[in-house]
Amino acid sequence: MLSFKVPDMSCGGCAASVRKALGTVEGVQEVEVDLATKDVRVAGSAKPDAVRAAIQKAGFEVEGLPAT
Repeated sequence: MLSFKVPDMSCGGCAASVRKALGTVEGVQEVEVDLATKDVRVAGSAKPDAVRAAIQKAGFEVEGLPAT
């Protein structure tokens, strides 16, 4: 499981955008978003770089996700 923060996620629409972006990443099985703490958890076999790229493409920054 990958756990990281998306600090500029500020509303339900942002959370939905993050979920949608992660839904396109190969290996993502489940996405949990906690808007209050800005935490995101991704279950599955997705590569951290692919997760980071999808979120950045959706217009958000990522903190605490290790590079591969």
